[in-house]
Amino acid sequence: MSDTPFPARGDKKQVEEGLNFTPKFDSDGLIPAVALDATTREPLMLAYMNAESLRMTLEKGEAVYWSRSRQELWHKGATSGHVQKVREIRTDCDQDAIVMFVEQIGAGACHTGRSGCFYRRIEGPDGTLTLTEEGRSFDPDAVYGGA
Repeated sequence: MSDTPFPARGDKKQVEEGLNFTPKFDSDGLIPAVALDATTREPLMLAYMNAESLRMTLEKGEAVYWSRSRQELWHKGATSGHVQKVREIRTDCDQDAIVMFVEQIGAGACHTGRSGCFYRRIEGPDGTLTLTEEGRSFDPDAVYGGA
């Protein structure tokens, strides 16, 4: 995309083997970004970034996402204080996905009040869900206001 602050993508070999970061955004201008706890390596959340939020993340050293529901930039923790300090960012072979190892500041990453968004395990052929953590680490109504 020409409207990104990142270099133009080269051929397949340059993208897969080169050392230039040339992220591939989808047709909506987004790239998926998985946040993992930098210490435990537990998954915290999946969100999306556009070119601007990815640039801001690199500059700030804190996670900035694109909110698909609100159609606006979302600096993680701006409302809750639960900031994600970026410790390492990786991209996959074709540079169309991001994995960030973050230090989660505050009680949790999930808007439901849990430490992370992946708090349910899918089990068995019928897809039964079981909790991977009991309770909440913070009260979402107190942090975000009642809905």
